[in-house]
Amino acid sequence: MIDEQRNPRWLAVDILVKVSKGAYSNIELKNVIAESKLSQLDINLLTEIVYGVIQRKLTLEYYLSPFIQNKKVQDWVYQLLLSAEFQMIYLDRVPTRAIFNESIEIAKTKGHNGIRAFVTGVLHMMERKGFPKLDAIEDPKEFRIIKYSVAPWIIQQLDAQLGENKANQILASINQPARQTARINTQKITKAEAIQALNDQGYKASVSKVAEDGIVVANVNVARSQLFKNGSLTVQDESAMLVAETMQLKPGMTVLDACAAPGGKSTHIAQRLGKNDHILALDLHSKKVALIRSNAKRMGFANQIDAKVLDARKIGPIVKDDYFDRVLVDAPCSGIRLIRRKPEIRYEKALNDSENLHKIQLEILDAVAAKVKNNGIITYSTCTILKQENENTITEFLKLHPEFNLIQTQTQKQLKSLRKTPYLNIYPDDFESDGFFIACLQKRA
Repeated sequence: MIDEQRNPRWLAVDILVKVSKGAYSNIELKNVIAESKLSQLDINLLTEIVYGVIQRKLTLEYYLSPFIQNKKVQDWVYQLLLSAEFQMIYLDRVPTRAIFNESIEIAKTKGHNGIRAFVTGVLHMMERKGFPKLDAIEDPKEFRIIKYSVAPWIIQQLDAQLGENKANQILASINQPARQTARINTQKITKAEAIQALNDQGYKASVSKVAEDGIVVANVNVARSQLFKNGSLTVQDESAMLVAETMQLKPGMTVLDACAAPGGKSTHIAQRLGKNDHILALDLHSKKVALIRSNAKRMGFANQIDAKVLDARKIGPIVKDDYFDRVLVDAPCSGIRLIRRKPEIRYEKALNDSENLHKIQLEILDAVAAKVKNNGIITYSTCTILKQENENTITEFLKLHPEFNLIQTQTQKQLKSLRKTPYLNIYPDDFESDGFFIACLQKRA
């Protein structure tokens, strides 16, 4: 008999059904892990199945199609078969016997004998006949869509903007598991001390090759560590850590974080300023502002970060002109770089989403431009890799605001120092981190 709260395969099916109906995989996983009684090994398996099935959805559906043909299958049964198939193909260390036994038991417990018999038959047919070959797909466009399991428009845009070779490298990389990374709060602990403390506690921590304040953590969820709880570190992708690095921050500065939730970049800015310096952190939604405040409190920056509910496009009457030394616009975007961590994005987003977001991004930049002091800098960043939301937004802003210059974006580890552009594009295949775009715009004196 299966214990529903302790079985990662059962829980994976439940999460996959919810995601298929519009839920976010990362949020569902977080909630289920918090409420379940899983061991770390089972948490790892659960996470691998959920993300793996969503990442490879189109590939897995292609493999499954000949075994179920046109039969109508309940959502949970379909997700059960996809998850079993994923384990058989991609998880070499998991015995086929364990996959079959538990999948059949789940079918029996959640359904009835007819469903159990159907699932049993499909699984044994897969083992006996093997899966269809991707090489059988004659159309080269369809072949790439199925192979990489990505919406056609994403492939078209990457091909057009970066070329097919770079596009294929990116597409291959986004189906690899995301690394767990954390940012050290240097106001509380040194990087060396944090790595030593984590390794002493059974984590496998090492220095990031991308971000100055970053570490890479394997083996165990670092958000469960004492260092996370006491604010000595926070979970953040290495690419996201680069934003504060590029802002040329100094003690004594006044900073606006125009789109700040959940507060990762606000707290990073705070740790690089003086203890009496001020950061105004804005977000549209009160729940997200509460997250900013919670993160600021945990990390010891509550007195520095003033989090408010406000649409940055309406900042005009709230703050006087020429007020901020630095402004961060980490703009709302399509989030294409987050495909590793939120794999359902690859199926949900459309090209017109990027075009609509471009307009919003430009409106935010336009609203904050007057609030920057002479010689002050706006740092514009997005978590996407599409030009519509990156280079195109910056180009249009500079046409509207000739008082700004595009200056060189520099990181402390001098990433891509030989590039020909002043802005910085980080692609998912570059450093195994999330994709990111960062541009620095300085206001003329």
